[in-house]
Amino acid sequence: NIEFIYRMEFIESDMNYYLVPAEYDKSIQIAKLMIHLCLQAYDEVTGSKDFIRTYFPKMIHIIGSAAYRNNGTMVLGTAEGGLKITLYMINSLQLDPDYLNEYYFHTMHHEFAHILHQTKPYSSDFEMISGNEYVKDTWNDAFKSDEEALQKGFITPYGASEPNEDFVELLSTYITNTPKFWSDMLKTAGKDGSAIIQQKFDIVYNYMKNTWNIDLDELREIILRKQGEIDELELDTL
Repeated sequence: NIEFIYRMEFIESDMNYYLVPAEYDKSIQIAKLMIHLCLQAYDEVTGSKDFIRTYFPKMIHIIGSAAYRNNGTMVLGTAEGGLKITLYMINSLQLDPDYLNEYYFHTMHHEFAHILHQTKPYSSDFEMISGNEYVKDTWNDAFKSDEEALQKGFITPYGASEPNEDFVELLSTYITNTPKFWSDMLKTAGKDGSAIIQQKFDIVYNYMKNTWNIDLDELREIILRKQGEIDELELDTL
């Protein structure tokens, strides 16, 4: 029950960027990967397809090229009103799990988490933790490195833009990476930064558990297992 748009449709595209269509072969691959690494992961953790059928956007729109902002950063994806997710850079698709997460699936989980918290809001206590430390549109210049953002209590520099982005960056980073990766990030954050991140993540974790009955540890385990199955998938034909 999800429309998958891979042909360039100007009415669905963002006219603020120079964009090119997705290649057909790459479109098949990313469609199958989306089912395996994202949709079926939520089906498994919730025990049915009802969750995805109810809350996942009814349209996935893919673009072949990247979309660049004025500050030189790339838009990896967008979600519009809970109805549509757009992903970019499909023509550069690689089947390496780290690459897939960096450019597509971190973004898909990020955008889906936006839809979830827009449907059922999380606790207002979350945004009080970092308070006036959010830097809005200057996030790309606010930190000299990812490590500095971690030490300030943000899981990514983009998470420092505003509370909603912080919330979904915590969630998507957690479920697409290994426990060791997460632990190493907290070590890099240091005592103060890791305490802030953990305080915020506890709210994220409890929100998903209490509001949606989704255990993020279980979801992460499923996603990591499915990442290990990529080489076994037949991705070249419909």
